[in-house]
Amino acid sequence: RAGRGRFGAWGRGGPGSAATPARRFEPHLVRRGHRDARPRGPAGLENFLHSRPMIDLKALREDPRRFRDGARKKNAAVDIDRILELDARRRALLAEQENLRAEQNRIAKETGPALGQLMGRLKKAEGEERARLEAEAEEIKARPQQLKARIQELEAELQGVGPELDALLLTVPLPPDEDVPVGASSEDNVEIRRWDAPPPHGFSAAKTFEENKGFAPRSHVELMERLGMVDFERGIKLAGSRSYVLKGDGFALHQAILRYALDFMVARHGFTPVSVPTLVREEAMVGTGFFPAGRDQTYQVEESKRGGGYDMFLTGTGEVGLMGLHAGEILDEASLPLRYVTVSTCYRREAGAAGKDTAGLYRIHQFDKVEQVVICRADEQESRRWHRAMIGYVEELLQSLGLPHRLLQCCTGDLGVKNADMVDIECWMPSRGPDGPDGRPTGAYGETHSASRLYDFQCRRLNMRYRPGGEGGKGPTVFCHSLNNTVAASPRILIPLVEIYQNADGSITVPEVLRPYMQGRERIG
Repeated sequence: RAGRGRFGAWGRGGPGSAATPARRFEPHLVRRGHRDARPRGPAGLENFLHSRPMIDLKALREDPRRFRDGARKKNAAVDIDRILELDARRRALLAEQENLRAEQNRIAKETGPALGQLMGRLKKAEGEERARLEAEAEEIKARPQQLKARIQELEAELQGVGPELDALLLTVPLPPDEDVPVGASSEDNVEIRRWDAPPPHGFSAAKTFEENKGFAPRSHVELMERLGMVDFERGIKLAGSRSYVLKGDGFALHQAILRYALDFMVARHGFTPVSVPTLVREEAMVGTGFFPAGRDQTYQVEESKRGGGYDMFLTGTGEVGLMGLHAGEILDEASLPLRYVTVSTCYRREAGAAGKDTAGLYRIHQFDKVEQVVICRADEQESRRWHRAMIGYVEELLQSLGLPHRLLQCCTGDLGVKNADMVDIECWMPSRGPDGPDGRPTGAYGETHSASRLYDFQCRRLNMRYRPGGEGGKGPTVFCHSLNNTVAASPRILIPLVEIYQNADGSITVPEVLRPYMQGRERIG
């Protein structure tokens, strides 16, 4: 999916503001025996490796029906009963271990004096009395070893229970919010509203292209190839199917929309720009909820087969890097909400999409995306406010570009594992949709953005917390909430842009807001 999912103190910041978060080093989070579990400063990798990523197991125990219903609504096959069974077994084993260790400590204190008394009595004892005291002394000496052996047995049983339980927990989806419509797939998504560019020069999706522009349209493939903006043939030669090369004005327009989107979020809405790695460790993919469910969509670099120690993965969204920044940290509540934006290259295998959208720039393996992420306090209403705000930023951006679009409320079956709610934004693309009488497509909406509300799902897996009340606060820490949304993904966003702004002579008008990023040019071609 397009959203699955900048410089200094500019402009207004929406419902909250960001500051530099306090970081707290937590050495107890180091995974024992891991080759990289060594100090690297307060934001070291060791903080990232949270020992047991999962959903809220306490909530699952107290209300398993909610999680069963949530999985059913999301079409997720999860054995909740098996999870509860394994959890009960693990808790019983841990309780027995704890009791035995307490007995170990008690015996360690009592063994010396008890043996001393027995040895004193043995000196005077004879016959059966002596044999009884000797047996009692041997029993006291043997008890620590018996306890140790049983504790080791319990540890072995825990090692057998733990991996299966953890693997199952990672598959449990976040239950959808009650106000999300129930449905099986994207076919059941519900339209919220539409926006058309106003006259006299705007474009309306309610009219045919000819009614809007007065001539028959060309597709983005025709337009861009004619103007030397894209080279599909050489892209496929280099990298195989679903590949392309943007060149000349095509690459310039691609960079213009990315730079405009980045500046839009930073200068107008006060987000902090951040660069992020696009080649990450598996923990980052698990922590952000893209693994295990989305593993087949991800490119894997098998470093372990080359002596590298662990494999790496190419990210399909900047969300992974932005969310992973504060993994394993306790943030200062005063720094929340954190508002980050990045532009990064994204990679997706598009497994299962054989034969779909194979022509053009709609479904490709590599693209660039400006992504926004908000990390806020654990408050549902605050999360909902940010969700509306982040959607509003994108609507504002698309309206500034004059691109007709609509908002879709995703149904439960289209939310994915990690989202409590999601709203898709689709732009009107004249080259999509069914063919008309002239054999040309009549146009259709195509997804360009996805705005997700995740509550504590990612932050729990990433072990990202804050302590209410700030540094002076008391009580337990709380997992943060997170949200994300696409700002602009290119070259997909170029499809509606070049098709709607095409002219009868085959040239393309540059939208006014992009002209400062195109050396002031008003037209391509």
